[in-house]
Amino acid sequence: MKVELESLINQMITCGILFEEAVKEFEKNFILSVVSRHQHNLSKAASELGIHRNTLSKRLSEYENGSNHVVCKNGHKRRQVAPRLRARG
Repeated sequence: MKVELESLINQMITCGILFEEAVKEFEKNFILSVVSRHQHNLSKAASELGIHRNTLSKRLSEYENGSNHVVCKNGHKRRQVAPRLRARG
């Protein structure tokens, strides 16, 4: 697993993915995997993740809204640096 992780990190660096973006992408994939593992039962998934169910719901909502991505030459997606503005109400 260590070799695979190092390879992935090298690909992300080559693609120009920033540390913050890498952490967010890891978190997203980790959370979505646990949610899928529990067949979208958010209470069970939140318990396994060690976070509150409301926090999990908020994260999932953020993932559904999506973010602006660019595809690198090697096929990997990278979020654009400029943040999207959202209206708050």
